[in-house]
Amino acid sequence: RLMSTDRMTRAWMEIRAKALTANLARIRASVGPDVGLIPMVKADAYGLGVGDAVTVLGRSGPWGFGVATVEEGMALRSGGLAGPVLVSSPVPPSSVEDAVSADLILSVSDDSSLALLEAAALSCAGRPSFHLEIDTGMGRAGVDWRRVNEWGPRAHRAHDKGVRWAGCFTHLHSADEGPETVVAQWKRFREALAAAGPPDGVLIHALNSAGALRCPEYAADAVRPGIFLYGGRAARDLPEPEPVASVRARVVHVREAPAGTTVGYGATYRATKDERWATVAIGYGDGLPRALGNRGSALVRGRRVPIIGRISMDVTVVDISEVASVGSGDVVIFLGTDGEERITVDEMAELVGTISYEILTGFTPRLPRIWMDDEDGF
Repeated sequence: RLMSTDRMTRAWMEIRAKALTANLARIRASVGPDVGLIPMVKADAYGLGVGDAVTVLGRSGPWGFGVATVEEGMALRSGGLAGPVLVSSPVPPSSVEDAVSADLILSVSDDSSLALLEAAALSCAGRPSFHLEIDTGMGRAGVDWRRVNEWGPRAHRAHDKGVRWAGCFTHLHSADEGPETVVAQWKRFREALAAAGPPDGVLIHALNSAGALRCPEYAADAVRPGIFLYGGRAARDLPEPEPVASVRARVVHVREAPAGTTVGYGATYRATKDERWATVAIGYGDGLPRALGNRGSALVRGRRVPIIGRISMDVTVVDISEVASVGSGDVVIFLGTDGEERITVDEMAELVGTISYEILTGFTPRLPRIWMDDEDGF
């Protein structure tokens, strides 16, 4: 959608809109039709492009969208989104008035945040809303589930002073590892809610992608799926999502490499026999992890080929000795599917010792995001 994949394009990310929709439908099927969906679109929709992601996901009728910062929420408003936007992380005091002006729902973790919202309520036309985060074990934000007698009355007072207590939520810390911690955190969450007695109509939500697939009985009023939507596995033992993003680049140089020839900074790869190499127009400046050098693979004409030498900022070299007729302009796939071969974001993450979230959000703006196969012409 952003530009054509013609011969002028050196490297790009393709995003399958239908796959994104299918993954959201998988979450909905797990939790049931009456549970609200709050797709997380923070960090530019996990690196895929938030504007088009919201357009595609919005067709499935979510309750609203989740972001991490006030700036992200304001960008959605500038793009024309009128529905609920939840800022799920704590925000600096200086951002509160901007959030209220943009009709964003802030998450609250302490008394000072409530006081700032109360002050903002005095100067705005509407009634600011907040979702109270209850810390049940994550430890990075939220009011302590064991200290309801302190924060419960304070939240009620704020609700009575022009600020709407609209939701309560908690963050799961290990839903990807198994159900045990989910059960424990849910128990703490429910105990805190029972003791606090939030007003009628408060939206209750706790489950992320892994939680929604593993323990849908705890879906409550809404769930907050993230990585699964964008093609990353929520956990090894949970269903595999439809692949959403692929990363492609063009061959810009082909050479014969006699035995003994070295390649890349540090000359970390040396040909042990006569080989044929292709230089591809993508590097760590585009977000391709540098640690894939001498470790990762790419797909060329339906075949896996090794990445050789260190990945540079702008180019990467692959060994095409076993693939015939590769020439300049040909497409090489570093993430995605080619024939029977596939490289998933989780495979790439495992190779470099990280998680799929970091891989997807690490691809830089130098890669155009091209949305495809949607009924409206993506």
